[in-house]
Amino acid sequence: MSFKSLVRELKEMRDGMGSMSRRGGNSGGGAPEGTMTGHGRGGAQHPWSHQRDLEQRQQQQQGRWANLPPELLLDVIRRVEESEVSWPARRHVLACAAVCHSWRDITKEVVKPPEQCGRITFPISLKQPGPRDNPIQCFIRRERATSTFRLYLGLSPSLHGQNDKLLLAARKVRRATSIDFVISLTADDFSRASSSYIGKVRSNFLGTKFTVYDSQPPCDAAVSSGSRSTRRIHSKQVSPRVPAGNYNIATIAYELNVLRTRGPRRIHCTMHSVPVSSIQEGGSLPFPTSFIHSISEQLPSFAVAKGKEPVIEFSSTSLTESRAPPVHTNGAPLMLKNKAPRWHEQLQCWCLNFRGRVTVASVKNFQLVAAVDPSYHVSLAEQEKVILQFGKIGKDIFTMDYRYPLSAFQAFAICLTSFDTKPACE
Repeated sequence: MSFKSLVRELKEMRDGMGSMSRRGGNSGGGAPEGTMTGHGRGGAQHPWSHQRDLEQRQQQQQGRWANLPPELLLDVIRRVEESEVSWPARRHVLACAAVCHSWRDITKEVVKPPEQCGRITFPISLKQPGPRDNPIQCFIRRERATSTFRLYLGLSPSLHGQNDKLLLAARKVRRATSIDFVISLTADDFSRASSSYIGKVRSNFLGTKFTVYDSQPPCDAAVSSGSRSTRRIHSKQVSPRVPAGNYNIATIAYELNVLRTRGPRRIHCTMHSVPVSSIQEGGSLPFPTSFIHSISEQLPSFAVAKGKEPVIEFSSTSLTESRAPPVHTNGAPLMLKNKAPRWHEQLQCWCLNFRGRVTVASVKNFQLVAAVDPSYHVSLAEQEKVILQFGKIGKDIFTMDYRYPLSAFQAFAICLTSFDTKPACE
């Protein structure tokens, strides 16, 4: 069977499932779905009987595709994953994961994280570390009128911008004493009460220090219990779609330019969620495999019955981000610094080798490398690797290339700090 016929069959099956769900579970004059009917003593039915009926109905709706032998199904999905290596064709891999539970489980087994395959497939890939060898190349498009920044996958923007794969979007929000960059999975919803919210970046008053907050804790990391309080809040006081929390995962500091000397900005990044051991020989970095659910999805359906509203417990880490302690890692956190440029006498400017990825001189351009103490025994070649580079190629177009151990979310958050004005650093 050709791949086109396979996709056509998937679409027909999806349409059939939609029509069956619209008809509901009341076909044939039976009892409505959700009611308890039985024929035993007292007319009661075992509580798991209804769940079994639902599972049987779902299997019937999934059709013959759900009953494929696991070996054949694994081969089909592996062929699709290997043939569709770039977007927009890679959306067919996601279509396979949306067929049914068995297809989704095998698709998640076949598709490797970006560290191993160098590809971005699922949304959770944006919070997983990039490849170790070749960086993932992206670009950022800035919209001055709306103060938004959009991260796209690819070498350079297309002519019309319709075929570009959007990865993340951020909006700049000015506050009385700080600047916030709210990061979302979509380009039209930046509310913290939305399920598309995945993190934010907050600056201090001078714009010289930034804190990156993640909407969920990194894998194998725990929030410090010190200076942490628990509050009981009535559900009317907060939105039911507030994410689970904001976790301090990184700090970006720009060195003050007291003498007003010429030169590029000096950047120091402390990655609280990335240990130094991750870049040592044989080191690895745990990563999340799924997004956490919002509070509204965790609340029981009967929570508001009889006029009683639920009381939700919030910690200080989710309500007061500025006082939230950083997450702990197994060992010292990884430190990043900007690579020192050299002065070009003929061009009369500071220069860095961006390997053709940057074409316009700007104070925003930078390259980040690891700043490791010799006691950690990290090889010199690893210390000279450019983990993140950011540069200007047009009026409002910037390139962003990142690699292991940073994720797309962490790299994008660091690059957003470069867009804020820093009068104390220029």
